[in-house]
Amino acid sequence: MASKTLSLRMDKEDYRFVEELAKEENHDVSTQMRELYERGRILLAIEKYKKSEASLGKAARIAGVPISKMFDILQEHNVPLNVELDDYLESIEAARKLW
Repeated sequence: MASKTLSLRMDKEDYRFVEELAKEENHDVSTQMRELYERGRILLAIEKYKKSEASLGKAARIAGVPISKMFDILQEHNVPLNVELDDYLESIEAARKLW
């Protein structure tokens, strides 16, 4: 997978926080920022799903995970599943592409 470089400015306190967290997790700062970014995507997807601003499929795309993983994430966060016809049809279409 091709990657891009992103430059990010933050205040000293935020940088120190990320740096300390990286040390605790035995990561470098870049790895820690990627992990925080990934977690942020998941939390955004959960929030949008809870507010009915995103279907299950859209929430999965926001989070960057397959629909089946999004099911698991929502269960882990005790979010009730609200599977609607659009979600069902999306899952059928996804299954067709796999077969």
